[in-house]
Amino acid sequence: MASVGDAARAGSGFGPKLRSRKGGAAVPLDELDKRLLNLMQGSFPIARRPYQHVAAAAGCSEDETLARVRRLLDERIIRQVTPIFDTRAFGYASMLVAAKVDPENPWRAATVINEHPGVSHNYLRNHEFNIWFTIATEPDSALGLEGTLELLGRLAGADSIRQLPTLRLFKIRMDLEMEAGTAELARPMAEAVPPVETEPQPYDELDREVVRATQGDLPVVAEPYAPAAAALGMAQERLLAHLEAMQERRLLRRVAAILFHRRAGFSANGMGVWRVPEERILEVGGRMAAFRGISHCYQRPTYQDWPYSVFTMAHGRSKEECDAILDSIALETGIEERATLYSSTEFKKIRLLYFTDDHRNWERAHA
Repeated sequence: MASVGDAARAGSGFGPKLRSRKGGAAVPLDELDKRLLNLMQGSFPIARRPYQHVAAAAGCSEDETLARVRRLLDERIIRQVTPIFDTRAFGYASMLVAAKVDPENPWRAATVINEHPGVSHNYLRNHEFNIWFTIATEPDSALGLEGTLELLGRLAGADSIRQLPTLRLFKIRMDLEMEAGTAELARPMAEAVPPVETEPQPYDELDREVVRATQGDLPVVAEPYAPAAAALGMAQERLLAHLEAMQERRLLRRVAAILFHRRAGFSANGMGVWRVPEERILEVGGRMAAFRGISHCYQRPTYQDWPYSVFTMAHGRSKEECDAILDSIALETGIEERATLYSSTEFKKIRLLYFTDDHRNWERAHA
């Protein structure tokens, strides 16, 4: 069995050699920038003038906040400010997929996979299964998720595809901690968290219209929800109330800034996968999810050649910081057998767009 040090750091020997990046393409940020980025990721309210609330918490003016957020967008530190809807709550089928493709030319397969509108994330990782992507299909998909993956595997020339659906969701919250250091990232924030409900929720045509009007980039203006309200022909107060109700119904997770990781200084992300005894998964998954440096934590199925049941995504300013987060988890939980898969190339990273014609058009073109 691999020890913590061996399994976490040795790598698998597949794919390009990974370098330890201390700064990557990071852009210098002052303390107010970092404070605003933390607030924009975790405390952006559903309110008529949300930047007033962010400014008050940051200790600056609304105009200063707007100017800085626009600059952070221009400098590609903030990717977008956007509502984050819950894919499963809307009845979309989704999963993580690991594909084994030609290691000499993974770009060809990645390009084919990226063409599917439901692929939101796609990375090259240091493993025999070298392409890892997330995919979602619409509730009324003619092919369905299984049929889509079978077709994508053929089109991409994949030697093998491993399906890794979520069995339990413990955490999904992509916040990069801009102000704290490694010690803060490598400790649990709270008690173990219970699994999150991922079942579809009821919704109606007005919900669909609100999603279509608000998804994508919110304008960085004093009243960012006003254009969507105008497009929907409703008062802004009614739209805000509806968004709050969608949040209560778990259709909307939150509205937040999404960052370019490396530009924000987080040059490494390590997918720590853990071999956890079945009887401890519920307990251990909740404890792993409580760590500040972990953005995602799931239970996924195991296979004969893949014994890892709990997946954790660690984000750090370097590979060493990711390792420190995962080492702390091992010490805290006593789970020692793990592998860490680092991404060397980001093929695709977008927010999924809901209720468009893109899925049906892809199926008509390829099926």
